[in-house]
Amino acid sequence: MRIAVGQLWQETNTLNPWPTGREDFERFGVLRGPELVSQMARTNELGGFIQSLAGWPERPEVVGLVRLPAWPAGVVTAEAFDWLRSEMLDALEKAGPLDGVLLALHGSMVADTHPDVEGEILTAVRERIGGAIPLVATLDLHANVTLQMALAADALVLYHSVPHIDVYETGERGAGLLRRILIEGAQPLTAFQKVPVVVPPVRANTQADSGVSVDFKRRLQELERTPGVLAAGLATAQPWLDIPNLGSCILVTTDNQPELARQACIELADQLWQRREEYLTDLLSPEEAVRRARKVEDGLVVLSDPADATTSGAPGDSVWILKELLRHEWSRPVLATVVAPPIVAEAERAGAGATLEVTLGGVLDHRFGTTISLGVTVERLFRARFVLSGHLGKNMPIDMGPSAVLRHDAVRVIVTSWSGPHFAPELFQVAGLDPFAAHVLVAKSPAGFRAAYASRALAMYSVRAPGCAPEDFWNYPYANIPHPLWPWDKMGGWRAQPVLLHPRGAR
Repeated sequence: MRIAVGQLWQETNTLNPWPTGREDFERFGVLRGPELVSQMARTNELGGFIQSLAGWPERPEVVGLVRLPAWPAGVVTAEAFDWLRSEMLDALEKAGPLDGVLLALHGSMVADTHPDVEGEILTAVRERIGGAIPLVATLDLHANVTLQMALAADALVLYHSVPHIDVYETGERGAGLLRRILIEGAQPLTAFQKVPVVVPPVRANTQADSGVSVDFKRRLQELERTPGVLAAGLATAQPWLDIPNLGSCILVTTDNQPELARQACIELADQLWQRREEYLTDLLSPEEAVRRARKVEDGLVVLSDPADATTSGAPGDSVWILKELLRHEWSRPVLATVVAPPIVAEAERAGAGATLEVTLGGVLDHRFGTTISLGVTVERLFRARFVLSGHLGKNMPIDMGPSAVLRHDAVRVIVTSWSGPHFAPELFQVAGLDPFAAHVLVAKSPAGFRAAYASRALAMYSVRAPGCAPEDFWNYPYANIPHPLWPWDKMGGWRAQPVLLHPRGAR
């Protein structure tokens, strides 16, 4: 028995003006064939696939296809899309006869003239392998799931957690579902329902004691423990996608039990519609957030900058919060991050210990950003290379390129060449800084940062500032989204009417 595994991963933000090209995928780490299997054997969804397959009594051969990842950013170029498609299909061609395929996808990739990249790739894979070979794909719960995606795959398996601390486990669930199809003879039937809702991510928190996200996670996991249910997922979509098919989605896949799938799908979809306003929240202004942080005399305060969240595809060069922090004197360290390749190069030319006058911000995000000029000392030069575990990663290698620590009094600004997890404790630590000993730390993440800091911070505040991933996205210009769609449009009643996608035998 031969099972192929592969990955295509990037979360697109169409408000980010900087495109994602082939070089961004290659820089993050393209792997092919046996190299994929050996290097990703314990990392993220691919690791979940590989370790689960290794534990099957049947001991299938694991065939590496290709890993094609890029950090969340702007729209993928048409050239890069053609290359991605060719890489995946060429890998399938070289793989030889297969008994099943497992793909780790994000689900919200957009390319020039291709608003549903995963839908097109899954369709192309299905056409290549034929209807008899089962195809299972995993997705981020911020996927914008389309009918094309659901039709092409036998099943789609979604994360259940925000922060995303279950990526590896989602891979295990995907492989387990594939085994139920291949070995146990399950016939996957999916109830599919798009919901005309897009919700902000800040209040989505399955680590909380209660709340809408907690309730959905519990119900989804309860369903997956129900006899006859193969997978259950809620995808609330990446909000910063100006595309025709934007919207949340409910998926319930059963072992050819249409009424069970339909009723569970209706229940979840109706709940999302009825509870949509529970995702709304009021964010603090930079001034108010900093004022509250200054009242904390001993301990860490984390200021979340969701509008410039690099995990949401924003560029990472916003300095709105940093500008407010610099208005004050601090007795303990204040830590912030900025993506600014030219400043890194300037710091490298000057060398550690040099003093510089630098201008930060408003270069990559030239629409919503602002700039600050200040004198700094180059405290340290380093390579921002580390292994991420926690939100978004389990043993995931990260390289954000040549980087520098710039000091202005008690404020340290980590300046990186490339985007990445601009919230991760590992980033600060590889820079020689202790994130948990700081007075204030700016995390460019809307929700995932909680996985690292909730147990260590005395206070955490989400801040409203301009940017490419704004919490109030409905106040920004969108030209291509469907209507009616909440919260852009005021809507009255809505009722779920799921589409039933037939078992594999009906292909």
